[in-house]
Amino acid sequence: MSAVLQNPSTISAAHTNVKLLINGKLVESKTQVWKDVVNPATQVVLARVPFATQDEINAAIVSAAEAFKTWKNTPIGARARIMLKLQELIRRDMKKLAACLTAEQGKTLPDAEGDVFRGLEVVEHACSIGTLSLGEFAENVAGGIDTYFLRQPIGVCAGITPFNFPAMIPLWMFPMAIVTGNTFVLKPSEQDPMTTMLLAELAMEAGVPAGVLNVIHGGKEAVDALCTNPAIKAVSFVGSCHVGEHVYKLASTHGKRAQCMMGAKNHAVVMPDASKDQSLNALVGAGFGAAGQRCMATSVVVMVGEASQWIPDIVSKAKALKVNGGTVAGTDVGPVISKQAKTRIEGLIAQGAAEGATLELDGRNPVVPGYEKGNFIAPTIFSGVKPGMKIYDEEIFGPVLIIVNVDTLDDAIALVNANPYGNGTGIFTQSGAVARKFQNEIDVGQVGINVPVPVPVPYFSFTGSRGSKLGDLGPYGKQAIQFYTQVKTVTERWFDDSLTNTGVNTTISLK
Repeated sequence: MSAVLQNPSTISAAHTNVKLLINGKLVESKTQVWKDVVNPATQVVLARVPFATQDEINAAIVSAAEAFKTWKNTPIGARARIMLKLQELIRRDMKKLAACLTAEQGKTLPDAEGDVFRGLEVVEHACSIGTLSLGEFAENVAGGIDTYFLRQPIGVCAGITPFNFPAMIPLWMFPMAIVTGNTFVLKPSEQDPMTTMLLAELAMEAGVPAGVLNVIHGGKEAVDALCTNPAIKAVSFVGSCHVGEHVYKLASTHGKRAQCMMGAKNHAVVMPDASKDQSLNALVGAGFGAAGQRCMATSVVVMVGEASQWIPDIVSKAKALKVNGGTVAGTDVGPVISKQAKTRIEGLIAQGAAEGATLELDGRNPVVPGYEKGNFIAPTIFSGVKPGMKIYDEEIFGPVLIIVNVDTLDDAIALVNANPYGNGTGIFTQSGAVARKFQNEIDVGQVGINVPVPVPVPYFSFTGSRGSKLGDLGPYGKQAIQFYTQVKTVTERWFDDSLTNTGVNTTISLK
């Protein structure tokens, strides 16, 4: 069954209705527009998600604005303890969250647990808010005058998250926003909202007060409402380029802070001196894990010189991966998110072959017993790919790995830097000099050295660049503290009436 908009009357009442979270309560939407939440491995309808009405969206924002009046003054220690409780509850329900995530998104169970765990790391980091939010103080910047700055919350913030990480990316956003004293309105992907709702319920159980976290559902209308409502002060987005560009422009035009992490075409450069088996294992795992539906997936392998002789070995390793439903033990590659995504990816594969690339491994139409209706594409590999081919120029977002051959490291660096995206890149080598040259000259936000998916831990910040990012600051880490707070600088003097009056000073100097 395709995931299309449905009138409520056309869907069985037995299906679960995904709720809204408004002012601390799970609310049944009054909308007339719904969408099926479909298991991508079986096409079974798991639930239906409402496209919230404008009144419901406004109610969530009003709730957040009202809650901010008191939440902003909640002691830092109290906020940190809620985060401590939330991380405890996420650990308690890890298996439940992963099972839900696998059912609605299609990831393997181990990968789903990894999705939850990488978000959990951000919650753990949020527990350090006392240290993270410290200001600065300078005594006697002039005679008897001190200056210091404070970090204060900015107000109601909003987050718009994609389908590929329904646990991790919401956890990148709302914990950092609310632990810094803001309130939050979250709009998860309408394709897999159930895992996010479980996390929202855990936040309530952890002690997040009513109105501090709200969740609404919908499509473009909901996104536009969050970007234009005057009560919202900041918008965080992760997803595709065309939507990200729209969000950034609309939110910025309406006077909001905006951070948009968007598309990618991540290159991994393989030098001839690289550790062969370990490097190829890493590349195959990074290319085909999560069915290639990671913004940090390795989608382009750049073989330098004699490393091109390893192409048959990559193909052999990819052939050995097991394609199956995410709950089946030993599965390496699950389904892609939807029938529409499957059709698009297959179309790009056909076009790549038509444009002259060599189809080393064709993963279209795999046989998956018991999951005949699933959205499966097996690992697919192209060699002989060149810039200008559509499979090189576009983000495929599926289990398709393309291989480009170059002669030298300088050629590889020039190739990567000429690509418009700047999310992540990597190099595989045993030469420290080569690695250092690469990290210095490459114009990409996140670099891995013998690391295929260089997503930083939450003590640092996610730092994509160029066509992969709009906005100065990234999600989580220290940059998130900057994004979700405003700096107030205070210059103070206390008079001692026993001292001599120095008279009127009409200059701008401080003495």
